[in-house]
Amino acid sequence: MPRKDLLTPTGPTAPAPRTAPAPRTAPAVRSWLPAPLHLLAFLALYLLAVCTPFGQRAENALLDGDAGAGPAWIHDLSGAAYGSTALPPLEHSAVPTLLAGLALIAAVTAIRRCWWQGCAALGVVVATIGAKEVTRTLLPRPDLVGASDLLTEASFPSGHAAVPAALALGTALVSSPRLRPYVLTAGTLWFAVTAAAVQATYHHRPSDVLGSALLACACYALATRLLPPTGEPAPAHPRALPAVALALAAIGALLAGARDDSLAQSLTFAAAGFLSAALLHFTATRHAPRPRPADGP
Repeated sequence: MPRKDLLTPTGPTAPAPRTAPAPRTAPAVRSWLPAPLHLLAFLALYLLAVCTPFGQRAENALLDGDAGAGPAWIHDLSGAAYGSTALPPLEHSAVPTLLAGLALIAAVTAIRRCWWQGCAALGVVVATIGAKEVTRTLLPRPDLVGASDLLTEASFPSGHAAVPAALALGTALVSSPRLRPYVLTAGTLWFAVTAAAVQATYHHRPSDVLGSALLACACYALATRLLPPTGEPAPAHPRALPAVALALAAIGALLAGARDDSLAQSLTFAAAGFLSAALLHFTATRHAPRPRPADGP
């Protein structure tokens, strides 16, 4: 006869074997804070750089010179020279660039059939440009330091910088997860070059381009917060890709912000362009579209 273990309970009173409960994955919860924080930073930047004598003197000193856009390295590509072709979206190419970018986003949306992401991307672009127009009208530039007429015109935030910022974030939203980091890298470089170029050609101040970046990031953060989970999980990408993107942005900002007549101005313009681009890249990476949750068994 088989020998029974007297210490093992048998019969109806024996407890059922216990199994460890399956771990539950908490759904990703997005905070509402990023968008208001970007808007608060935008307002603080306006008050500090535009509404104080210290801020006006510091930024007006960067534009103090009779040489104009001539010494800028990117002068021949800025559209300021007679008969030259402007690098989009500089000079009068801003509106055609914006319309072409909106058409590209709409086309990618239709091809990929990512309707929610497409609506969010178009909303980011329209809201950024619209917010730029509204804030440019409502936020005056008081003359607190007795500057010349050319330095008292309202320029905060920059419209030329807002176009690549909004389009870079919009195209990143509708791109596939596999291509999104590379699209964002190209958009970050484009925005860095534009942000530095509009300063080097004396069209805008550092606060103008940073203000455009903050507006675009606020609209993007709000759009991704409202966007439902959509798309597939992002595949693995090279870990060095963000560093490469920022390095390219730094090089582009240095070249586009350089001037022959002042090293200090060149470095300041490049730093403002790079910081604005880095903020854009960080926001897009930190608040990427959420993937759909995996189906349960």
